[in-house]
Amino acid sequence: MTLIKSISGIRGTIGGKVGDNLTPVDAVKFASAYGTFMKQNSKKEKLTVVIGRDARISGPMIHNLVVNTLIGLGIDVIDLGLSTTPTVEVAVPLEKADGGIILTASHNPKQWNALKLLNEKGEFLSGADGAKILEIAEAEAFDFSEVDDLGTVHTNDAYMDIHIDEVLNLPLVDAEAVKQRKFKVVVDGVNSSGGIIIPNLLEQMGVEVVKLYCDPNGHFPHNPEPLKEHLGDICQLVVKEKADFGIVVDPDVDRLAFISNDGEMFGEEYTLVAVADYVLSKTPGNTVSNMSSSRALRDITQKHNGSYQASAVGEVNVVELMKKTNAIIGGEGNGGIIYPELHYGRDSLVGVALFLTHLANMDMTVAQLRASYPQYYMSKNKIELTPQIDVDAILEGMAAKYKNEDISTIDGVKIDFATEWVHLRKSNTEPIIRIYTEAPTQETADALAVRIIDEIKAVAGI
Repeated sequence: MTLIKSISGIRGTIGGKVGDNLTPVDAVKFASAYGTFMKQNSKKEKLTVVIGRDARISGPMIHNLVVNTLIGLGIDVIDLGLSTTPTVEVAVPLEKADGGIILTASHNPKQWNALKLLNEKGEFLSGADGAKILEIAEAEAFDFSEVDDLGTVHTNDAYMDIHIDEVLNLPLVDAEAVKQRKFKVVVDGVNSSGGIIIPNLLEQMGVEVVKLYCDPNGHFPHNPEPLKEHLGDICQLVVKEKADFGIVVDPDVDRLAFISNDGEMFGEEYTLVAVADYVLSKTPGNTVSNMSSSRALRDITQKHNGSYQASAVGEVNVVELMKKTNAIIGGEGNGGIIYPELHYGRDSLVGVALFLTHLANMDMTVAQLRASYPQYYMSKNKIELTPQIDVDAILEGMAAKYKNEDISTIDGVKIDFATEWVHLRKSNTEPIIRIYTEAPTQETADALAVRIIDEIKAVAGI
C-alpha cells in the first residue's frame, strides 16, 4: 500500500491506514490544501474549480469527498462527472474557472487513484505551487467556510462532446478527408472513459469502430499502461478484423498508442513522431520532447527545417520549454501529444484526429508509415543501490567520464553519442538509477545499457 505526495499532486492505493495510503481522510486533506492554496492566491471573492474523474472503481467515492471538501471551503464546483484529463484541461479556460482537479491515477492499476491539480489555464501546477500545497497539507492550515458561504455544485456532463467539437474544429483536422477513406479501427478503452470518448470521436470522423474493453466500469481487463506486453488482445483483433489500425489509451486518455495493421506495435515513441510529421508538413516550426524520448522526433523536425529541444522529464517541464521556444507541437515518448493550438496538455483526442488526417493524405498502410520513419530502438533499465551510496556522486562521475561527449545535466545525466544516447536519472524516493538507452538496433541499445550499468557499478565501487 502506498501514498506518494509530489509537486504534481497526490496518488496512492485505496484503503489501509491514514497517511500511508489514499484514504478518505487523505483525499479530504489534500483537496483542502489545494482549495486553501487557490483562495490564498486569488483576489476573487468566489472561486470556481472544474472536477472530472476517470472510470476507476474508487472514482465516485474520491469524487464525492473532493467535491464536498471544496464546497466546504466556499468554492463553487463545475462537476463534469466521468471525463478525461485533457477534457478537464479544455474545460477550465472555457468555463473561466480558477483551477481544476482530475481524479485519476493515469496508467496505474485499479487499486490506485490520485488528485491531479490544474491552474486557471487548465495546465498542471508549477513545481513551486505544488510545493506550497504540500506545505499547507502538512500543516493542516485549513479554514473552512461558514454555512452561508458554502460553495455550490453545477453539473455539466456535456464536456466530452464539447472536447470532441474543439478537436474537430482544429484547422489541421480534416474529418471529410478521413470519411472518404472509410477507415476501420479497433479501440481498446481499458474499460474507462476512453471507451466512450474515442469511439465517439472516430464515428464523427466517419470511421468504423470495433470496440474492445470500452465499457467504463473501472475493471481494467489488463495492466492499463499501454505497453506491448499488455496489448496482446488488441494486436490479435486488429488482424482478425482486417482493421486499418488499432488505438489504445490509458484510463485518463492522455497517453496514446497505435497498433499497425499487421498487429505489431506502432510504438509509443512514434505516436508523437507521426503526428509531428503531419503538423510540421503543414505548419513548419519547432518541437520539444523530454530527454528520455526518441531521437526520431529531432530527425523529423530537422527534415521540416525546424528546431528541436529536449526538456527535463515531466509534462510541466515539456510545456515550459514549448512556451519558451514557441514550439508548435511537443509531448513525451510515452504517447503524450501536446498541441498548443488547442491546449498545453497531453491529449489523445488531438493525437487521434491529427493521425487520421495524416493517414488519409497518405497512400500507404500504417505499417508502411511506421517503416518510413527513422528507426531507433530503446532499452529501459534500472540499477538498485544501497542507501549508503551517494547517487549524485555517481552521476557526477559518469558525467566526468564522458566529458568529451555531448553532455546535458538538466535532468540527471544525458550523454549523446553520434548514433546513440544514454540518459541516467535518479529516483526521488529510492536509491535507484534509471537507465534509458537508444540506438539504431535493439542489440546496440541493450549492449549500451549493459556497458553503462557495469561502468556505474565500477564508479560506485560495487
